[in-house]
Amino acid sequence: MSITLIITAFLVMLALMLLSLPVAVAILFVGVLGGYLMYGAPLVDMMGGVVWSSLNSPSMLAIPLFMLLGELLLRGGIADRMYAALAVWFNRIPGGLLHTNIATCTLFSATSGSSVATAATVGTIALPALHEYRYPIRPSLGSLAAGGTLGILIPPSINLLVYGQLANASVSQLFAAGLIPGITLALLFSVYLFIAHGKAGNASLVEVDVSLKEKLSLSKHLIPPVVIFGVVMGSIYGGLATPTESAAIGVVIALAFILGGGKMSLDLLIHCSLQAAKTSGMVIIVLMCALLLNVTISMLGVTQALTQWVASFGLTAVGLLLVLLVFYIILGTFMDAMSMLVLTVPITVPMVMAVGIDPIWFGIFIVLMCEIALITPPVGMNLFVVQGVRKDGGSFNDVIWGSMPFVAIMALFTLAIMVWPGIVMWLPDLLAGR
Repeated sequence: MSITLIITAFLVMLALMLLSLPVAVAILFVGVLGGYLMYGAPLVDMMGGVVWSSLNSPSMLAIPLFMLLGELLLRGGIADRMYAALAVWFNRIPGGLLHTNIATCTLFSATSGSSVATAATVGTIALPALHEYRYPIRPSLGSLAAGGTLGILIPPSINLLVYGQLANASVSQLFAAGLIPGITLALLFSVYLFIAHGKAGNASLVEVDVSLKEKLSLSKHLIPPVVIFGVVMGSIYGGLATPTESAAIGVVIALAFILGGGKMSLDLLIHCSLQAAKTSGMVIIVLMCALLLNVTISMLGVTQALTQWVASFGLTAVGLLLVLLVFYIILGTFMDAMSMLVLTVPITVPMVMAVGIDPIWFGIFIVLMCEIALITPPVGMNLFVVQGVRKDGGSFNDVIWGSMPFVAIMALFTLAIMVWPGIVMWLPDLLAGR
């Protein structure tokens, strides 16, 4: 199959998306129509069986379960108390509540798996306090938007689950690979805030003085997310449960904490279930269409054609990754993270494997690119989420310019994992006994 035809099909999908067609429709149009034109009805007939066998899998159930877990944490009041507990510890560090934004996003990410939910939840809680203590608006908004992106990197991550399904990669290995980069990126965000905005929030140092006893008392509110994360990830890596089973365990534990906190109600359960179902439905429909596209790609020999094409350039692994870095940053300026993921994984994974790049490592690379896409204008989802929860009616430029330093940090960190791939692969290799 010619490379020209492959590139044309990819550009057609992009054009359809730019015409405001739903992502799933654009992918379905090219995947099914392309297969029909090349092989006729028999190929289209077999697509149903392939998609059913892929979706009728216990691993797919992890997506709605982790979505439900995030909703329960959001609506059950756990996130509110978590922010208050972290604020009293970080308040006196130069940068104050800006560090609390990052820390809360990191901890919430470790249980929710969603960037948008993380940014919306922490933003809603944090912005009134940031406004009250006169924190500068741009770093305040930027730290919330960037901190929210950690939701798709720190496990459990919905994006890593989808990548694992599309690339046929181990989800448990991907979760392990995302842990150290996620924590490292959170620390780098805090280092930047310490250096660049260390004087922010000086007013709160005078107005807020919490004793050590009160700090320790408030710290009990950190127990629910820590326990949920420990049990979910511990059960996976201890070999006691699959990712799907561990997600179910996490939901049960979250329900127990909500019940213990007196927040349990039928309305809460109905609302959380409906929201989780809506979000899961959107993700799974896009994933299903990507799987249909995969059928066409496999039958038409696209993988082999791309492999030969990449080899003809004589690019090294680093050279190819630098090209993909620029490609993804540009793509992320006009495409949302999940769409970018499902659209490109079937094409890029064979390319990088052809030059010897580990698909687990590449999963983290792609998720980092998705993180950048979440906070780059004009369609960065987290930018709109954070702008939407602010109440002062300020300019959208504030959140854009506040996020730009974090985009630079993520791009530099991506270069760092190219130079030192062990940042990503050390933990999964250790757990796998390699």
